[in-house]
Amino acid sequence: MFQKTSRPAMPQEEYPTPGVSPDEVETVVGPSVRVEGDFASEGNIIVKGIVSGSVKTSKLLTVEKGASIFANVRAGNAAISGSIRGNVKVSDRLDLAETAQVAGDIDCRVLSVAPGALIQGRVTMKGIDIIGDKRDDKKVGGFMSKIKSRSEDEIEDSVGSAL
Repeated sequence: MFQKTSRPAMPQEEYPTPGVSPDEVETVVGPSVRVEGDFASEGNIIVKGIVSGSVKTSKLLTVEKGASIFANVRAGNAAISGSIRGNVKVSDRLDLAETAQVAGDIDCRVLSVAPGALIQGRVTMKGIDIIGDKRDDKKVGGFMSKIKSRSEDEIEDSVGSAL
């Protein structure tokens, strides 16, 4: 008599572009478009297709799910749902959605990584400054870390005591 019927889910944008209205978007690389060569704009860019070559914008770069960039990228801000094979340098905020894949080094001020996003490369974030810390700077797993240097004997002693 009474049956539960499921309504189809409302289509939603895969990764909303924060603070950008459709009128502010200047360049769209459509899903059937393949761009080869250097690509530069002073406005917002949305990539839905494939770009092979460098990509540069002083504003927002959006790479949608299913889109690919095979190049180094520079942007003011970026929201990635697709894939990038190349280094990514963002002046301010980089958002990686759950479907994002980045194979290259990342340099940004703010990084947001959704569960499921994949990164293969080093991550460098600007603005890390620990006041009064006199220990050596060391790179650990691609991240800058303030750690105290230890001799091999100290390491062996701590490992031996843990067993």
